[in-house]
Amino acid sequence: QVQLVESGGGLVQAGGSLRLSCAASGSTFTFDFMRWYRQAPGKQRELVAIISRGGNTNYAGSVKGRFTISRDNAKNQVYLQMNSLKPEDTAVYFCNADGISPSTRGNYWGQGTQVTVSS
Repeated sequence: QVQLVESGGGLVQAGGSLRLSCAASGSTFTFDFMRWYRQAPGKQRELVAIISRGGNTNYAGSVKGRFTISRDNAKNQVYLQMNSLKPEDTAVYFCNADGISPSTRGNYWGQGTQVTVSS
């Protein structure tokens, strides 16, 4: 059983920075694509950033140039560095990953971490 656990959320003023982390535990596994999603109150969950196992990245237009996704394959962790935060970045941020090991193949979600940006 794979568990993804996010950390690093909190309250920050507009213009500030936060770094989210997502750690996987529970089984022997390998991840292919890893992603960060977010969901603001009353809105649909949206994809924020994605990173391949080889390190190729892509971002939502609203965060491009401000957020950076990275990963450590040896630790099975993914990170989201968020700079120049805006009130509209307020949301619950979720980690998501595609397991590709034979025993843990599937798509996995974390429980989410709250990010609140005050104006």
